[in-house]
Amino acid sequence: MELIQSFTVDHTRIVPGIFTSRGDGLGEYRVTTYDIRLKKPNREPVIDVAAMHSLEHIIATYLRNDPDWKDEVIYWGPMGCLTGFYLILKGSRAPQEIYDLLLDAFRSVANCEEVPGAAPVNCGHYLMHNLGMAKWYAAEFAHYLEENAG
Repeated sequence: MELIQSFTVDHTRIVPGIFTSRGDGLGEYRVTTYDIRLKKPNREPVIDVAAMHSLEHIIATYLRNDPDWKDEVIYWGPMGCLTGFYLILKGSRAPQEIYDLLLDAFRSVANCEEVPGAAPVNCGHYLMHNLGMAKWYAAEFAHYLEENAG
């Protein structure tokens, strides 16, 4: 069986940051998948699963409520390897064009007092959240983005 595109990337060379993973045409529309990598694969401990779940909820809520971007967001979700997230947006933009959006999204986690949608009626595993650790990972990644901008 042929490997899918994301498995052909050399994961020993991936570093944290914002990267274009792939662009696809869907009829008359163009969508772009971005790799939002928080950890170096196979070289750093992965993100705690409960914190990852909380980051998924918080940042998905942030992105889908941002007045300038909410209509562009198709998907925000965790990578199975727990080293980052995928963001799928309408259109085609360079990673630098979404830098401020993502930096603000990760910074916003610090202000959260509760995880949105963390109730039995809203979430399939509502007890598996860790807001404190989500704040730590978000601050770590925001700092990394600031230190490595450009």
